[in-house]
Amino acid sequence: MSSARNATLFLALGVCWGGSFPAIEVGLTELRPLLLGAYRFDLGAAVALAYVFARSDDPVPSSRTDLWAVLVAGLLFVVANIAFLAYGQRYTTGGIASIVYSLNPILTTFFTVWLLGEGSLDARGYAGVVLGVLGVALVAQPSPSDLAGDTTVGVALVFVAAVAVSFGSVATRWLDPDSEALPRTAWGMALGAVILHGLSVAIGEPQPSPAALSPAVIASLAFLGVFASAVGYAIYFGLLDLLGPFEINLVSYVVPVVATVSGAVLLSEPVTPLTVVGFAVVVVGFVLVKREAVRRALRGHTW
Repeated sequence: MSSARNATLFLALGVCWGGSFPAIEVGLTELRPLLLGAYRFDLGAAVALAYVFARSDDPVPSSRTDLWAVLVAGLLFVVANIAFLAYGQRYTTGGIASIVYSLNPILTTFFTVWLLGEGSLDARGYAGVVLGVLGVALVAQPSPSDLAGDTTVGVALVFVAAVAVSFGSVATRWLDPDSEALPRTAWGMALGAVILHGLSVAIGEPQPSPAALSPAVIASLAFLGVFASAVGYAIYFGLLDLLGPFEINLVSYVVPVVATVSGAVLLSEPVTPLTVVGFAVVVVGFVLVKREAVRRALRGHTW
């Protein structure tokens, strides 16, 4: 596969995942968070499973570690991730949420060191972790007199979603499942959708059918289910084998740019100078945490 095609797919992934943040905001205008997530992964699971059955030689994970990995995907990548992310976006903008979410590579490195004992963090690495959290604090802009303000609450909820995904990534590595990643993820989407539907009914969320929704919300669900979920994960796992985990996870820093620009253009969301500064601080924190990987990537890159 050519470098140009890899780059095109990488940018497409950034658009798919970056566009999910304003799409969630549109969906929340008529749907409660859990039902929005349930409908999203109904569609995402259907598309992903259709692709898996058409292309995979082993579409149904069956070993014990595979089943545990599907459970982790369903509970952490889908239920905890989407529930906290969607609830967080009720209190803040998609652009701010995406910047908080860009902590994923930093958090994943932290959990890998502490839970798997792989690699290490020296003083500069810990400084990078602290800078990442400081960058998020700049984005949240908490006021001492209003620590429970909407933006602070929203940022805290999205941070929990980022922790869930990061921990889920490390837990999956610890399980070391036998099957390919995409089938496990597809079945995790299906499991997560069922759980989200159950939770939505249990807490009494209104249950409008898709037919009763406006065209804008239907379009947001289509984007979230097909592009942000099924297509996005297919691109991610395809590029993971070609580029490796370091280069593909750089998409975490394309996503906030797409989310912020699309939110400003489509939804007229404000972008403050501190939001930009906070994002820059998060990126600096990432470079400090992953500086050895950055050096290796730069030395081995052909310009």
